[in-house]
Amino acid sequence: MNFKIGVLAGDGIGPEIVEQAKKVLDAVAKKYKHTFNYTAAPVGATAIDQTGNPYPEETHQVCMNSDAVLFGAIGDPKYDNDPKAKVRPEQGLLAMRKKLGLYANIRPVATFPSLINKSPLRTDIVEGADLIVIRELTGGIYFGDKGRSEDLKKAFDTCTYTTEEIERIVELAFSYARKRNKRLTVVDKANVLATSRLWRETAQAMEAKNKDVEVDYMFVDNAAMQLIQWPKKFDVIVTENMFGDIISDEASVITGSLGLLPSASVGIHTSVFEPIHGSYPQAAGKDIANPVATVLSAAMLLESLDLLEEAQAIRDVVNKSLDEGIVTIDIAADGKSYKTSEVGDWLAKNI
Repeated sequence: MNFKIGVLAGDGIGPEIVEQAKKVLDAVAKKYKHTFNYTAAPVGATAIDQTGNPYPEETHQVCMNSDAVLFGAIGDPKYDNDPKAKVRPEQGLLAMRKKLGLYANIRPVATFPSLINKSPLRTDIVEGADLIVIRELTGGIYFGDKGRSEDLKKAFDTCTYTTEEIERIVELAFSYARKRNKRLTVVDKANVLATSRLWRETAQAMEAKNKDVEVDYMFVDNAAMQLIQWPKKFDVIVTENMFGDIISDEASVITGSLGLLPSASVGIHTSVFEPIHGSYPQAAGKDIANPVATVLSAAMLLESLDLLEEAQAIRDVVNKSLDEGIVTIDIAADGKSYKTSEVGDWLAKNI
């Protein structure tokens, strides 16, 4: 089968880790008789340097014309250290989410038996943890009205949600819970925020049509605490944009490395698959970044194309590499580590 894949490598380590994912995808294509046609396009700081726009129209058209998009990372220190910059790489990410209708970010979090000692939490707390965080992506405070007063001594950010936006993401969360252990946790701050009260009211109204799923509700501060104390009590978590941003990064600590966790952003027009970590500019060009999260994101990409056996083949070979210690320096156990490109070569060869 033939598939069109948009490739947005982005900034920092993005090009290096995306290159390893492409190696693995090419190995899958060869083994299973598929053809992946890649079209590269700039995004983030790279796109600003080239066009002045962090998400140019040409990049948007590449995404619109793709069956799926493989994405690297966005971010550059020259913008991070300049709070007055009018154009920022992160604006490209927000624009992509909005224009592609990427309304849901899916982040699986599961521990790897061979790396259980890498987690900062006790083994008995994290062993067997397996959950999904579903974050609403196109509403909330990140997209609301914002501004500064003329004297720059006052600022505001407005959080806004509609019932329709909440129903769409909660219905998706119910569908994921139904495929797993039929447990859903809705995270909000309904004791303080009007938007959170709308979230809770909407989710409660939807329970009647989803009686096969057990639903509980948790304030975000309590959820943040319990996620570290008892991560195994969670199955599927659904929450609004900013809370989801924070909770999903917190959950990533359970595995012991940001370099291990993939994600998918489900969209109206197409879907985008990316590692959850950032651009890690300090490691850019050094061939030391962990490519596993990006490779596993490629597995999620294949799943979205209904290539389930192919996706499992990637997961199997990643588990094999972790068991055999074919890993980058961030998770190496005994001082023996491999370069980014070497891990990519090994994974591709062993497909």
